[in-house]
Amino acid sequence: MRYWLMKCEPAAYTIDDLKRDKVTSWEGVRNYQARNFMRDRMQVGDPVLFYASNAEPSGVAGLAKIARAGYPDQYAFKPGHKYYDPDSDKGEPIWYMVDIEFVEAFKDVVSLETLKQTKGLEKMMVIKKGSRLSVQPVSKDEYDIVVRLGRSAKSVRHHTATATSSGSTLVKKKSSR
Repeated sequence: MRYWLMKCEPAAYTIDDLKRDKVTSWEGVRNYQARNFMRDRMQVGDPVLFYASNAEPSGVAGLAKIARAGYPDQYAFKPGHKYYDPDSDKGEPIWYMVDIEFVEAFKDVVSLETLKQTKGLEKMMVIKKGSRLSVQPVSKDEYDIVVRLGRSAKSVRHHTATATSSGSTLVKKKSSR
């Protein structure tokens, strides 16, 4: 089993949209590294951190799982569609997509700032400067820490959270100056 973080802009699709739809296709990825993850590595049942990018705040909004492993992105073959690629061929497709299924929406977004300040997430790809990849692997430990933060009763938007090795989450109020 592998763990993933998948980014989507709220103007395009949200965790609430996924909750309503239950399952959706994750199409339109036009980055070769992200495509390779979807085509070659994602498997049914793999857990997903659903990340709202370019949001206020940007961060993990909830959980999903892979419902269908990689298959050719049908929109790449449709002239006039925004994801059409004239170089993509049904016999040798270039672009792939997966289906994801809703698991859970967090009460509050686990903000990027919280992710950056949380012990145990220092190597997480999403917090690295210049990391724009829309589909990213995460470790099981990183996934577990983010899930604990998302399920925390306290709002993570206004607190600095630290997940401990025992699995509990320490939350400290930010000091005001």
